[in-house]
Amino acid sequence: MDSDVEGTTNRKERAGRRRAAWGVVLGAFILGGTCMAQSGDTGPAARAVRLSYVSGQVQIAQGGQAITTQAAANMPLFEGYQVTTGQDGQAEIQFEDGSVARIAPDSGLTLSVLRGQGANGSAVIQLNGGLAYFELQGSYQAGQIQVQFGDAAVTAGGFTVMRVDMDTPPGTLAVFSGNAHLTEGEAMAVDLHGGESVTLNANDPSQYNLAESVEPNSWDQWNSDRDQALEATANDQTPATDSFVNSENPAWNDLNANGNWYDVPDQGYVWSPYVAANAGWDPYGCGQWVWTPGYGYIWVSCYAWGYMPYQCGLWNYYDSFGWGWAPGACNPWWGAGYIGPNIGFAPRGYHPILRPHLVQRPVPNGPRPVIVVNREPAGGYSGPPRARTGPVVIAGHTVEPLQPVPARTMSGGSAPNYPIRQQFNPPARTPNVPARTTMPVERRGYVPAPRTAPEETFRGADRNFTQPTRNEPSRNYSQPSHNYSQPRNESAPSRGTSGGGHPSGGGGGGSHGGGGGGGGGSHSSSGGGHH
Repeated sequence: MDSDVEGTTNRKERAGRRRAAWGVVLGAFILGGTCMAQSGDTGPAARAVRLSYVSGQVQIAQGGQAITTQAAANMPLFEGYQVTTGQDGQAEIQFEDGSVARIAPDSGLTLSVLRGQGANGSAVIQLNGGLAYFELQGSYQAGQIQVQFGDAAVTAGGFTVMRVDMDTPPGTLAVFSGNAHLTEGEAMAVDLHGGESVTLNANDPSQYNLAESVEPNSWDQWNSDRDQALEATANDQTPATDSFVNSENPAWNDLNANGNWYDVPDQGYVWSPYVAANAGWDPYGCGQWVWTPGYGYIWVSCYAWGYMPYQCGLWNYYDSFGWGWAPGACNPWWGAGYIGPNIGFAPRGYHPILRPHLVQRPVPNGPRPVIVVNREPAGGYSGPPRARTGPVVIAGHTVEPLQPVPARTMSGGSAPNYPIRQQFNPPARTPNVPARTTMPVERRGYVPAPRTAPEETFRGADRNFTQPTRNEPSRNYSQPSHNYSQPRNESAPSRGTSGGGHPSGGGGGGSHGGGGGGGGGSHSSSGGGHH
């Protein structure tokens, strides 16, 4: 009997040591930056931003080669990537500081420059055609962001919301809020403030039409509704995400809104999604492998919150709790080089997801196949759900979920105050090009257009855009009135050329306590998988 007990104990100890060794080796493997990439820039300078929202047909390409014919939310986008929307397509890109770019149907942009990190970073977004919205924080926490369209370039001073319409080249820039500096080579330089718009001249760049008003566009409400969706996820901030480097990254908001944070002694912060309460849930149970030119196959989670937890840190399984994610030293894998599943401790009998082998044969101008993964139970989850609303036991410690703290606004300004629209279906964009003011030859440069609207307030979804104090009447803008009668989940009609349009976070965050690191959570290797 004693020998049997001793043998069982030894087997458990050996199994525990093997599991611990696996976690330590994997943590060292990630932290050491062992590279599994195939080509491209995989060093510390590599940078990515998040494709945070996709609706309808959206394609990703690089250098003329298609990466995927149908993009998925949570894909990381690298320098040189082109995002193109179809007739029903809409897309949103999030930057690390909370800046966003939104692309309406039949439009496209290129991330022509995407380098560096933090204040030393630089990004150039080239609008190739169509209609797009840009909301730039202007705080330079993610470096300088410049928007280019045609030969023109625009930068923001402070939080700025603007719309660029390239349906009629060389294009029109409308500034809803903030301040924008527009240049077109050496021929023209002009500063715009909230409530102003400028139409460029195709024949003479030094001539342009500066209007003290903004022409309404039916896709403006789409941009507002996307703001509202982002603000809704920013209302449950916790001390956990506030303590991380790049805490302004909206990808952290997705975690606050879709799960609980726990401050575990000797572990640091651990996050667990609400869905992990289901017995048998697998963090790699739903998603797809997408081939990229610089890194081969990368994992794209199907969960709305599934960006940050798959870029860095480690997933650990705690016997008394279930799956939890530890950010650890949260530098993303595109800086460290490791691409495979970031799992530290797993439950007994768990089979890790396997990264596909490379497709070596060339595919001219076509994407490698997307490999869809669905390991969720066919009949749904069975068994009683694990507790997630009160005290829980993680690694032998009883802890309470962290309570939310007052939310910070995305724009850094006043608290949002926008009406909530439960249904939205933007109308098709139809040609509606406003008449251009004929510019006399003797007057070059600034030509004021007639004022078309009284002083009104521009109210986008969940942001109050406070205009700067000026010595002239305020130039504000009111959303056009539309009858949004279709359910939100229906596809938007094809847009025309000038009428109307517009769930989740750019690079990695910081480690617990604010430190940087290299791609994985080292502290997690000491606590997962314990009884």
